[in-house]
Amino acid sequence: MQNEIFRILIINPGSTSTKIGVYDNEQLVFEDTLRHSAEELAQYPSVIDQYAFRKDAIIASLESGGVALNGLQAVCGRGGLLRPIAGGTYIVNDQMIEDLKKGYSGQHASNLGGIIAKKIADYVEIPAYIVDPVVVDEMHPLARISGFSLISRKSIFHALNQKAVARRFAKEIGKRYEELRLIVTHMGGGITVGAHCFGKVIDVNNGLHGDGPFSPERAGTVPTGELVDLCYSGTYFRTEIMSKLVGKGGLVGYLGTNDAVTVEKRIEAGDGEAALVYEAMAYQVAKEIGSAAAVLEGKVDAIILTGGLAYGKQYVEMIKSRVNWISEVVVYPGEDELQALAEGALRILNGEEKAKTYPA
Repeated sequence: MQNEIFRILIINPGSTSTKIGVYDNEQLVFEDTLRHSAEELAQYPSVIDQYAFRKDAIIASLESGGVALNGLQAVCGRGGLLRPIAGGTYIVNDQMIEDLKKGYSGQHASNLGGIIAKKIADYVEIPAYIVDPVVVDEMHPLARISGFSLISRKSIFHALNQKAVARRFAKEIGKRYEELRLIVTHMGGGITVGAHCFGKVIDVNNGLHGDGPFSPERAGTVPTGELVDLCYSGTYFRTEIMSKLVGKGGLVGYLGTNDAVTVEKRIEAGDGEAALVYEAMAYQVAKEIGSAAAVLEGKVDAIILTGGLAYGKQYVEMIKSRVNWISEVVVYPGEDELQALAEGALRILNGEEKAKTYPA
């Protein structure tokens, strides 16, 4: 089985583009980014209504690239906003399609991934999968307690990339992901720090609009009393407050940009405020890593830094200097969602894992 070649189509829909890749096992053999103009998307009342338009664009791209559908062994789409589920690779079934269409946990372009994957897969009678969607929820009951009885902490994080780099590290040291205790930090437009305990993320901050470090675009944890005062000050509408927390928070709120490269150039030019805010973002990440170390009772095999911000050597060093006493710090800059999805499908096809059934 190890020498068998499985050809897998990967579909990753974003808000204004659809990225596709074709893999022979782990080897990328075809890739395309289909960009969708605002005018094209404006024709459709909702994200789900874009389904046929995006599917046809994918098929046309594959035909142009000489990729035959009947040569595929599987199709894997980006997981959308489903019910909370454990991590892993799931076969796309009717219940999943229904939840993706209605947007069980919200509407997002990623909801189209499973739907399009299933349609193409059914056409050539092969399986369709999704891997580690953002709604992966493996949190320990202790981690759900917020301290405010009307609100529970939620697991919303960069599950796909966090688990992909955790598995990559495990493979590199000759162990299984399920044997390790890891702290994985994804640092992009949002920042999430996950405590990975023997294959499960037992605690993680809600990187969308919950808690944790501030990031290039998000405020993270903020003083609740002052936030309540702002909400009832009569100055802001709800949408304005939300945009200050998500989208216009973090670096954008303090410095007017979400671009770490721009911030580093300002620091080099002597901008003291930029230097302070940038270091504060690293400081908050280090604090969150320290918190995750406590969750793992100080038994940490490695701390992994990943995502776009991990390209910044200065930023990474500011974090490492505060946490390298906990464990080895490993850096995997960037993220490769297509590769991570392909690896998730391949683990099923080669018999390494069994596909899970939704809802778990």
